[in-house]
Amino acid sequence: MTQASKREDAIQQDIADLHKLGYAQELFRSMGGFSNFAISFSIISILTGAVILYDYGLAWAGTAAVMIGWPLITVFVLLIAASMSEIASAYPTAGGLYHWASILGGRGFGWSVAWFNMLGLVFVVSSVDVGLWQLLFVPLIGQNYLGWDPANFIPALGDPFSAQIASGAFWVQAIAIAIILGAQALLNHIGIRATTLLTDLSGYLIIAVAVVLTIAMLAYAPSIDIGRLFTFTNNTGDAGGAVWPLSESLFYAFLLGLLLPAYTVTGFDASAHTSEETRSAAVNVPKGMIRSVFWSLVFGYVMICSFVLAMPTVEEGAKQGFSVFYWLMNTVPIPAFLKFLLYIGIVIANFLCALAGLTSLSRMIFAFARDGGFPASNWLRHVSAAYRTPVNAIWVGAVLAFLTTLYTPKFWTLAAGCAIFLYLSYAAPIGAGFFAEGKSWTKKGPFQLGAFSKPFAIISVLGALLLYYCGVQPPYDALVTYTGVLLLIMAVVWFGLARTRFPGPPIGDLIAKRQAEIAAEEKAVGEAAR
Repeated sequence: MTQASKREDAIQQDIADLHKLGYAQELFRSMGGFSNFAISFSIISILTGAVILYDYGLAWAGTAAVMIGWPLITVFVLLIAASMSEIASAYPTAGGLYHWASILGGRGFGWSVAWFNMLGLVFVVSSVDVGLWQLLFVPLIGQNYLGWDPANFIPALGDPFSAQIASGAFWVQAIAIAIILGAQALLNHIGIRATTLLTDLSGYLIIAVAVVLTIAMLAYAPSIDIGRLFTFTNNTGDAGGAVWPLSESLFYAFLLGLLLPAYTVTGFDASAHTSEETRSAAVNVPKGMIRSVFWSLVFGYVMICSFVLAMPTVEEGAKQGFSVFYWLMNTVPIPAFLKFLLYIGIVIANFLCALAGLTSLSRMIFAFARDGGFPASNWLRHVSAAYRTPVNAIWVGAVLAFLTTLYTPKFWTLAAGCAIFLYLSYAAPIGAGFFAEGKSWTKKGPFQLGAFSKPFAIISVLGALLLYYCGVQPPYDALVTYTGVLLLIMAVVWFGLARTRFPGPPIGDLIAKRQAEIAAEEKAVGEAAR
């Protein structure tokens, strides 16, 4: 059997599996195993989280919080990815978490998970693009090589919102982010092949830049002191550049330091959201999620270890607060040309991170709309016959991400919410699966955890709740109010409207009744949908 025939057989099996779940093959199924891994690896992007948020760990409990916390949390996230992979293998659809939660926990449960997952993904895209502009492009490229004054390109974040919006810098930033998001939406619009090509490139780029950056840090470090990797220091308050309020408890500071890897290793549900564009999805989607987390663990850990070892003094580095990475790059005598190449690589990787995030967000919007989750569902679920992409969902996702970037005074609080909303949406279907396994959930896919399924589920749910507790501590305690308001709004909308109007995903006899609609939907987009 030739490779082409094997590929065709795999696609036919994927289409048959999708039909059994009540859905048509409308999207273009062209992604292989590496591409499915690369889209999640690109969203996790250690060159985004570990670089931009490095101060989070260092400014809490010192270098040990970074060195011990990173493997501790990423191994935990690996368990979450494994639990999600078992469900994804059984239900490989673009709806991902929402679809799993609906099947395993009920229509209302799935509806609520959809909103948490969508908000988390919106904030992933918006926070990465704001960070790309504010924390990377302007200070690393604009200021260092183009002679820009950051005050003309970034609003003074400490000023009241009324003062910010009256400044020219606010509108320069808004226009820049609109252009960035527009480019990412356009690349998503023209087809999954273009997106896949770029996210495949991103996978290689992230590894290459992380390796070169690590080697450069170690090669040009003033000295190497391995002992500092395991030194606990309470850097809350002024000792950590006032990134976090002062706390007398080192253990509390260590717990909060776990947010560095937790915020970084998110977004791997992209592998699930692109299930309907992945060949042999029941096998490759679980592999994509698990491998993306594992390799982020490995390369991210080695890279942040090099950051710690390259510091002239840890105490001075901690005092830099939010500016610690820039200080480190300016302090370690890395050759100018190599430094420039690293900056370019980091900026491109962050652009591609948000590009992949928008892909994931748009597929989630498309899948939820396909099941009637929005007022304009028929419009939002439209798939372009020319490009085989959910074009309306793509542009709506970009607009939602842009709107969240405008309210700058609380933006980073909202951005921090992306991680806790995503982990809650990860834990929800896993928890539902714990109770449904062996009852309503009897048929699993090729990837199975066996005896580890329920223990992993328990650890995943409890760990997600712990991360939520850490994520809503000062200065992000406003997230408690945001969560409460969100739950209240969701309850009002569900019981007042959606409960009677939202059909949810097809189940039981509805799947058989949908076969004629499936044939019509596939005919509308043509054979190229395969």
